Amino acid sequence: MTSRLDQQPLEWIDRSALCDFEFEGRRYTGYRGDSITSALLAAGQTLLGRSFKYHRPRGAVTLANHDVNALFQSSEEPNIRGDVTPLTEGMVLSACNVNGSLENDRDRIIEKLSGFLPVGFYYKAFHKPKKLFPMWERLIREKAGLGRIDTGWSVRRQPKSYGFCDLLVIGAGASGMQAALSAAEQGLDVVLVDENPQIGGSLDYQLVNEVEAEPVRSSLKQKVQSHANIRVLPAHLACGWYTDHYVPLVGPNGIVKMRARAVISATGVMEQPAVFRNNDLPGVMMASGAQRLIARYAVKPGQRAAVLTANSEGYRAALDLIKAGVQVSAVIDMGSASGRGAWADELAALKVPVLERHAVHEAQGKGQLKRVVVAPFDGEQCDATQAREFDVDLLLMSVGWAPASQLLYQAGGRLAYDFTLEQLLPQELPNGIFACGRLNGAFTLQQRLADGERAATEAAAWLKGQPVTAALSAFRDSVAHSHPWPIVKHPKGKNFVDFDEDLQLKDLINAAKEGFDNIELMKRFSTVGMGPSQGKHANMNGIRVLAAVTGRSIDQTGSTTARPMFHPVPVQALAGRRFRPERLTALHQWHLDNGAQMMEAGVWMRPEFYGRPEERAQAILREVQAVRTALGLIDVSTLGKIEVMGPDAGKLLDGTYTMRMSNIKLGMTRYALMVDDSGVIVDDGIVGRIAEDRFYVTATTSHADATFRTLSRHVIEWGLDVRLVNRTGTLAAMNLAGPHARTLIKPLTDIDLSEEHFPYLGCREGTLCGVPVRLIRVGFVGELGYEIHLPVDAAERIWNTLMEKGTEYGIRPFGVEAQRVLRLEKGHIIVGQDTDGLTNPFEANMPWAVPLKTKPWFTGKPSLALLKERCNRHLCGFMLPKGYSGERPKECHLLIENGDIAGRITSIAYSPSLGRYIGLAMVDMPLAATEGDFKVRVDSGELVSLEPCATPFYDAEGARQTVDLTEVA
Repeated sequence: MTSRLDQQPLEWIDRSALCDFEFEGRRYTGYRGDSITSALLAAGQTLLGRSFKYHRPRGAVTLANHDVNALFQSSEEPNIRGDVTPLTEGMVLSACNVNGSLENDRDRIIEKLSGFLPVGFYYKAFHKPKKLFPMWERLIREKAGLGRIDTGWSVRRQPKSYGFCDLLVIGAGASGMQAALSAAEQGLDVVLVDENPQIGGSLDYQLVNEVEAEPVRSSLKQKVQSHANIRVLPAHLACGWYTDHYVPLVGPNGIVKMRARAVISATGVMEQPAVFRNNDLPGVMMASGAQRLIARYAVKPGQRAAVLTANSEGYRAALDLIKAGVQVSAVIDMGSASGRGAWADELAALKVPVLERHAVHEAQGKGQLKRVVVAPFDGEQCDATQAREFDVDLLLMSVGWAPASQLLYQAGGRLAYDFTLEQLLPQELPNGIFACGRLNGAFTLQQRLADGERAATEAAAWLKGQPVTAALSAFRDSVAHSHPWPIVKHPKGKNFVDFDEDLQLKDLINAAKEGFDNIELMKRFSTVGMGPSQGKHANMNGIRVLAAVTGRSIDQTGSTTARPMFHPVPVQALAGRRFRPERLTALHQWHLDNGAQMMEAGVWMRPEFYGRPEERAQAILREVQAVRTALGLIDVSTLGKIEVMGPDAGKLLDGTYTMRMSNIKLGMTRYALMVDDSGVIVDDGIVGRIAEDRFYVTATTSHADATFRTLSRHVIEWGLDVRLVNRTGTLAAMNLAGPHARTLIKPLTDIDLSEEHFPYLGCREGTLCGVPVRLIRVGFVGELGYEIHLPVDAAERIWNTLMEKGTEYGIRPFGVEAQRVLRLEKGHIIVGQDTDGLTNPFEANMPWAVPLKTKPWFTGKPSLALLKERCNRHLCGFMLPKGYSGERPKECHLLIENGDIAGRITSIAYSPSLGRYIGLAMVDMPLAATEGDFKVRVDSGELVSLEPCATPFYDAEGARQTVDLTEVA
């Protein structure tokens, strides 16, 4: 049944633009300007989600970005807040936190087990017997969390911008607009920001039918939007306050980092729920939520309603319902109707029943509100013996307000409980921070306007260096707008204080009785206020409950710490635009033209493999086999390439790298391992000697710039006569590897390639196809190979020549992934993958690279001398059985020993040379020293056995190339 009303005076929807969308497999139609929630409610879909813990049915509550049980999932985005997210054409949505479908959630059976799940049960159960914990862990992880993350989402980048102003006014309701206007008229540069797409605040929904508010609304909006000194930013959320009035504003196109000289907070108040049995049923909602539905989206919230109130605003909501065609069966006033003002008188004239000093004892219905049970209320509890029932499908709650004071708290402001208004109000504010409007206790329209003008006057005086006499209480109301105890006990419970976490009244009482009687302790033990809404509709009642249990006042009980962000902020907004540089090698276009799938490697784009994405695994295997059996060519231009020249060049390299470099023979190279002062591995590469006072250093792709900076710093700190030239960008490099490497390039170069004149680890200069080159015999991939370093302008010509001449030998270009498999077969590490921010050479199985006895000093030696005897983990090789067909372990999967974490896989790949999976794992001692199998936990939770083995896996004797890994003096 559709619930769309006739056109409303200030509606947000565009009825000329239809939007088709899908929810839970059904097709719906809404309008542009609808939120997801309003479009569903307009179509009669009142069940919007399931609660986090018990999977109870939930519906709309506030339509103010607090409806965390109405979260939706799209193909790319989880946890979409349907109450405020605009509807767009073609949306395909499902409910979050359901097992099966929304209507038939299989996990709703959990509610029947609620007696076994008291507050804090997760701290007290499951850890004994210990052997069952993995089972419980898997079950809890499966049930916990909201939404599903699709790692194949479309990349969306949002830029950040910077703004500056004299005065930032947060909140564009009546008081905020008045404050901005008054400040602008005094010459200040003002920014007015509001999280809603249109300014006006409660003027546009709570007072939309008030005749006296119309001229005020129209005048304020027109003057604010046309004033030269005011910049209006609708749809921007002030998500936090930081030192010196630095306020990030999250908008649809990214974050504006606003630096203001002063800030006025006109953020208003958040309506709070009453606590009674089944107060979470769909159909039970805040009065302001229903008013937003009617005024903004022209949606009729129900057919037959009751209104539970403790203030005059509840009577205004009842009048708005009647105007929208909803039958109001009763107004249930928790206090006295006298003193509620003109709205109560108007309702009385319409002969609507008003039950004074009554409260809702219970809401009833299965999946949807059907009736409410009302009983006399003495201020603390109901008399159920005199209960009455009303058949309704809508119950509005208007029993009190909590200030949206999070930014004030973050700025260091202090609030105190005011017994006149029964609300927390600003008591002391830091310099440059001002507050006005309902946040400050000004509730009538005239009070709000006057309070906004006061705040602007004080802010202008402070900015001009004039004395300021704070008058926070000047325009506060003298009538309570909140009930001091809107909480009704029920013997059967299910009276929820926190809708996010399914916390009942008894949960908080029991938490306090168990000793968690500090507000911060109770929050962490019970999780009240820790859900997606961060307690916006739970904290105030939570404070009241704790105060009652402990016999303390509200101020003595205190409130929890308010931290940024005010609402959840997308990571894409925090990340901002991608500012990382993107570097391309001289061969980049050739790679693209020949089917390369590119990947990021540091700041460079490199070929991951050559072939179609769907053939990734097969393509990598073909490239590996080409290198092992024929010939492969890889672009390694991204390596760091540094010339080190001068009398002290050897001394610089000796101090920077673990092994001695000053005694390298001319025309030879040596493996170079770099550690920091704490002995942690930071980079590796090779050092070649070109002349007595000249060396050539290579570094890893991701650490090239850092290595150059480190060498430069050492030259200055150690006072050395050395000149450094970073040639990373001016030299290209390629590695020709495979059994036919020497045969291919021999006729193309003037360099003698014989084993006697050009041994393994040798370095020679000459020409290749007439181009000056530097050839280096390296063994990273474990085959006869030549690393060719040459000017970038000749790279493509040499590459094409090698590919053309190599055709008869079966040459194939290979990418990074094949190179990783090849190096893994040889047991070579990749710094940053097989090591982490704490790994030292002894843990990485590289003691041969640390000459503690024969080298007097190098960076990190003192630390390594101590770490040698303290090695508590070890990088070990492992393999899976040939023909293994089970679930494949992955990098970063954890090794488990006796139920505890004992290491992690750092590298794993299928080796076509060995016909099985092989890998490296960082394994804790003493497990690393045992001969038994390792156990790794895979994605499914199963434990898979890994057979430890020595490295290298391939050509352990070095028959295909000579290599000496003994300690070098």
